[in-house]
Amino acid sequence: MKRIERVNDFVVRFANVNGSGSASANSLFAKVVYRLGVPVSPKNVFPSNIQGLPTWYEVRINDKGYLGRRGGADFIIAVNGQTLRDDFDMVQPGGYFLYDSTKDLPAGFSRDDITVIGIPITQLCNDEFSDNRMRQLMKNIIYIGALAYLLDIGLEPVSDSITKQFAKKPKLAEPNIKALEIGYHYAKEHHTESCGLSIQASDAVGDQILIDGNSGAAMGALYAGATVVGWYPITPSTSVVEAFERFAGRYRLDPDTGKRRYAAIQAEDELAAIGIAIGAGWNGARSFTATSGPGISLMSEFLGLAYFTEIPVVLINVQRSGPSTGMPTRTQQSDLLACAYASHGDTRNVLLFPSDPRECFDMTADAFDLADRLQTPVIVMSDLDLGMNDHLCAPFSWDDQRRYDRGKVLSGKELDQLERKWGRYLDIDKDGICYRTLPGAHPDKGAYTTRGTSHNEYAAYTEGSAAYERGMNRLLNKWETARRLVPLPEVVIRDKQKKLGAFFFGSTTASAIEALDRLEESGIAVNSMRIKAFPFQAEVFDFISEHELVFAIEQNRDCQMQILLAGECLVAPGKMMPVTNFNGLPITARIITNQVHTTLLSREKSFISPAPIAQEETS
Repeated sequence: MKRIERVNDFVVRFANVNGSGSASANSLFAKVVYRLGVPVSPKNVFPSNIQGLPTWYEVRINDKGYLGRRGGADFIIAVNGQTLRDDFDMVQPGGYFLYDSTKDLPAGFSRDDITVIGIPITQLCNDEFSDNRMRQLMKNIIYIGALAYLLDIGLEPVSDSITKQFAKKPKLAEPNIKALEIGYHYAKEHHTESCGLSIQASDAVGDQILIDGNSGAAMGALYAGATVVGWYPITPSTSVVEAFERFAGRYRLDPDTGKRRYAAIQAEDELAAIGIAIGAGWNGARSFTATSGPGISLMSEFLGLAYFTEIPVVLINVQRSGPSTGMPTRTQQSDLLACAYASHGDTRNVLLFPSDPRECFDMTADAFDLADRLQTPVIVMSDLDLGMNDHLCAPFSWDDQRRYDRGKVLSGKELDQLERKWGRYLDIDKDGICYRTLPGAHPDKGAYTTRGTSHNEYAAYTEGSAAYERGMNRLLNKWETARRLVPLPEVVIRDKQKKLGAFFFGSTTASAIEALDRLEESGIAVNSMRIKAFPFQAEVFDFISEHELVFAIEQNRDCQMQILLAGECLVAPGKMMPVTNFNGLPITARIITNQVHTTLLSREKSFISPAPIAQEETS
């Protein structure tokens, strides 16, 4: 058997039971690798129940910085009897399988192409700890200790991390370090030459931080000046508001009185949640809500109200698998059409597509400026993979000289100085954006009725066709203004002849970049465009029109970005070819390269001589 022998380039997969306390131990492993300066990307694959069902935690380690999900696993730690067979079968040939050898493997567990490593985790735990709950928790730390030896990490980096984790409760660190040492010394005594994988300290991480996208979005809202959040809990967006409350509770308190300078209101449902945020935006506060697909469905009526009445509000959508309840704890990019045209009638909403936690921070902060400037809803399109998993990214930064863009808001003094009659929906500057007032700005000027029914330039109710058409056309003009304000796409040219192109967005970025590098190594040069926003700019249209064939890399079944582009750009059928993944797991570079190869082989016109298709794991 030829063993896999690599340094700082492999995938470790933990197979556990949900609710067993394994998540913190597995996260500890990922953070130790990060602190050693080695690029790492953890993915938590968990069920939607509280406990009892299988859960997996994948850690990709790659010193070149390819940190999209790879697929497959080189080393599996299997401590869940429910999935033992599947976990055993999915180890890559030449890989490693660590299991709890307190009990023998069942009959039929035989492979001559992998290394099986037995650690009697339960027995070791029972011998050392008497408390049942402690035994359950320390099992996870014992296998982390075994990994510390098998992967050449050593005890010190892990014990240091444990000490830091329990700095405020040092007594809790003691049993964890004891369990760590038990696992380490058992592996050292019984498996001296068992593993060819190794983690060695590096400086490849540089100054990058390891953080989840939901925390980035929450901090972006805080820095943007958000003071009101209306929300209703829903996976995977709940931790956005939890993080915002945590940050605001620390940084948004009155220094003299200690009172809160923010309001986080848990509503009875998603409709009320966005209603709270819209009401606060109408009143002049910077406000937001966070939700996922089912919440978007329920919020669409209020999104239409905010669009038509022109009230600023920010919505952070952490997408998950649908439709309906779908797979609540799996990732997708399947809300594009629902968000772009949310509500009945003619509506268009500004969308932003962050690709890492740093962009979750930046784009969420920018969303508040855009919402105020454009007086409209702005939706930040994250997803479960980006939002709930930790990712490496550039450190967050903020320019202290930056000033919030509150847009066209008239003060009482400005109302007094107006030389003409003010109208809430009167477009003075011909950019589609009107001047608004806030309640209490003036004792007798600037008041108006905000209504969801058709209105004229002075906010008066009307069903006159001409006034309605003027208002709707003005909103289209505002859309053109938005096109000039949202971030431009990021274009990379690998082939100046521009035969093949590909576009991607959001959390698919890491895997897409890796796939395009792999394709170029095999002689297939594909230019790329990372879409950052909707509405699309001329650069997006030009990229598609200039290439003979464009691959649409998406994480949904129906190619929703392709549909959006086809409608907005009037692209000829067949110009864009789908590259999709919708199994609820993050897309991999292998999925992308395989579908690109398959498409090129099936085309009547040969663009290139494609390389053989690599096998893709389905788990």
